[in-house]
Amino acid sequence: MREAIALSKQSVERGGGPFGAVIVKEGRIIARGSNSVTLLNDPTAHAEVTAIRAACSAVGAFKLDGCELYTSCEPCPMCLGAAYWAGIARIYYGNTKSDAAEIGFDDSFIYDEIALVPAERRVPAVEMLRDEALAAFRMWSDKEDKVEY
Repeated sequence: MREAIALSKQSVERGGGPFGAVIVKEGRIIARGSNSVTLLNDPTAHAEVTAIRAACSAVGAFKLDGCELYTSCEPCPMCLGAAYWAGIARIYYGNTKSDAAEIGFDDSFIYDEIALVPAERRVPAVEMLRDEALAAFRMWSDKEDKVEY
């Protein structure tokens, strides 16, 4: 956790956001990440996501079974989703989402949006061409050599 906190401070010094994260496997840090949203002009470059990307590259797999995420702040919805998709076994965090909201990083509206019907969200989502889109799902369902994830 201290490494994640150190990364969060280094990120601020470099012009990034105040977030850092590390991925640990079998007691050893296998990847590090810090918030680079403004440095890279990439809204997905959160500390947890960059650490997950680096860890997957390090282990050569898209699943991080048996790995733990140490992050300087409770993950936002995107990072929490990424941790679940990566198969992270446990998450440890320093600051809370309330602490983050107090300094301008308030994600509560996203949690509220998820609960709404897609068409009623701030960024409305409209279903279209579903029948055509289902063709790829049928192909996937029938594919015998697919890699499940």
